[in-house]
Amino acid sequence: MSISRDDILAWLQDVARIIAENRDYLVQLDSPIGDADHGANMDRGFRAIMGKMGEISDKDIGTIFKTAAMTLIATVGGASGPLYGTFFLQAGTKTAGKMEISIEEWAVVLEAALAGIVMRGKAEVNQKTMVDALTPAVQALKQAVAEGKSQAEALELSAEAARQGMLATIPMLALKGRASYLGERSIGHQDPGATSSYLILNSAAKVWNGV
Repeated sequence: MSISRDDILAWLQDVARIIAENRDYLVQLDSPIGDADHGANMDRGFRAIMGKMGEISDKDIGTIFKTAAMTLIATVGGASGPLYGTFFLQAGTKTAGKMEISIEEWAVVLEAALAGIVMRGKAEVNQKTMVDALTPAVQALKQAVAEGKSQAEALELSAEAARQGMLATIPMLALKGRASYLGERSIGHQDPGATSSYLILNSAAKVWNGV
C-alpha cells in the first residue's frame, strides 16, 4: 500500500471538515487557558486551504503541502499559524516532486514536521503543547514501521498514541505559550493544540484506511 496524491487531498478535505465540526469544541478548550480563538483560527486556515484546492489538485504532494503551509501562515492567527505552517512546510520539503509516498516515507515526513515545530516553538514533551500529541504519534509510527506492521495498523497506532498524548496534557502544568502565564491554574485543562494535532492525525488514519 501507499499514500497517493489523491489520498493527501482527501485527507486535507477531511481535516477541514473535522476542524469545522470541532470549531466550538476547540474554542471551549482554549477559553480557560488561551485566547479562545484556536478553533476559529484553525477553521479559517483550513477553509482557506479548501479555497486553493482547484489550483493544487493536479500538483505533486510536496507542492500541495507547501501551499497548505503558506496558506495557514497567512490566514491563521496566534502561534498556530506559524507552527502548523512549519509542520506542512517540512512535510512539503520531504515530499517534493512525489506523487505517492510509502508508510515508511510518511514516518520520515511526520518526524521532520515534528522537528520543525519543536525548533520553531522551542517546546518539549510535557510542557502542555501540541508536541505532547505529535511526539508519541511519531514514535508509535516509527516503531510500527520498524516492526513491519501494515500501513493500516501503523496509522491506527500513531493516531491512538496522539490521542493518549492529548489526554496526558490535562494534568500537566503549562510551561509554554499563553497557558504558561496561568501557572497552576493551567492544570486540569486539555491543551487545544494537542487536540487539533490529534484530530488531524486521526483523520489521516481514517481517510487513508478507508474508514
